[in-house]
Amino acid sequence: MPRPHGFTYEQHTGGTVRISHHGRPATTLNGPRAAQFLTEVETSDPQLVMARWTGNYKRGNERTARDHPRNRR
Repeated sequence: MPRPHGFTYEQHTGGTVRISHHGRPATTLNGPRAAQFLTEVETSDPQLVMARWTGNYKRGNERTARDHPRNRR
């Protein structure tokens, strides 16, 4: 599975964090969620953390779906 890439985040005054993917806004976090995100992004792989927080990551069922009879050609 390829590593996530193309994510950036901006921390704004008032505790707001905006996460973008390839320059497009993906999500905005406020308050305690933003603080939790900032803590997590500093202690782990930032790209993976941002992918997880935006919901833009593989869920592990792609191979199962590819092998399903209706998806075979």
